[in-house]
Amino acid sequence: MLKITLPDGTVREYDQALSVSELASSIGPGLAKAAVAGQVNGLLVDCAFVIRQDARVSLITAREPQGLEILRRSCALLLGMALKQLHAKAQVVAAAAVGDGFYCGFTLARALGPEDLQRIQTRMIELATANHSLHYVLSSYWSTDGAALAAGPYVPTTRVMSAFALTHASGKEAQRIYGVCWTDQQELQAWQATPQVVVINIDERQIDYSQALTDTLRRAGVHAHSDLRNEHVVSKIRQHRLLGVEHVLVIGQREMEGDFVSLRTGQGDDLGRMSVQAVCEYLKARDGRHRAAPQQSA
Repeated sequence: MLKITLPDGTVREYDQALSVSELASSIGPGLAKAAVAGQVNGLLVDCAFVIRQDARVSLITAREPQGLEILRRSCALLLGMALKQLHAKAQVVAAAAVGDGFYCGFTLARALGPEDLQRIQTRMIELATANHSLHYVLSSYWSTDGAALAAGPYVPTTRVMSAFALTHASGKEAQRIYGVCWTDQQELQAWQATPQVVVINIDERQIDYSQALTDTLRRAGVHAHSDLRNEHVVSKIRQHRLLGVEHVLVIGQREMEGDFVSLRTGQGDDLGRMSVQAVCEYLKARDGRHRAAPQQSA
């Protein structure tokens, strides 16, 4: 008899081995639909993993940080699949989750632009709706390119990916496409509103710190984005200024090692170095004044 211990201490018994997906189905249809992975005796595994001996098992959904990262990692595969279908000569070299989304790195003789992004996003939506198995995606589109894929697990099927958008394309021959992914359309639409502040890293050494800082700002009630693209910091600041972003936080090695941030206005004025707490208080105070302004003029 196989004994599965759940996080709440409940022990469920089964007369034969079963997959993580089958375990979720035995608990309830809602969980079966929501599960994107499992944790078996502390090891993160995909839903097809078969449990053959007594184990402690947690079921991971996209509402959890681990599950959301799996969702974003899987979106990178979906992006690569759509890219290869539309541009057969593209050679995919990397696909991974990053920040609030994902990216796909590839080489192609022609630089892709906004119209290409729209076509690729449309194809991604079509593929997601078709509900492919991710095993199909891996075997059909990724085994021949030798792409540097992030380690799994991945979501069981493409239908789980329903709230994503492509945001940027960069490069001329060696290129990257970036996208954002959330668990549902409501979260995606909230993210798409113009943020109060964008956290910008100078190079890839500050990616983790910059995203952690973004999460800290969000917990404090600040509408923050992170821009972790592998592009020059001046170019990123300029792009956000054109989009109407009021403030940017620039994170380099000095900021990361000194545990402070450099705050600038969208117009380029340097407001100096601050602690994270001071930035939160400053931005929340400005947001409060903006909200109060229409009442004062009424």
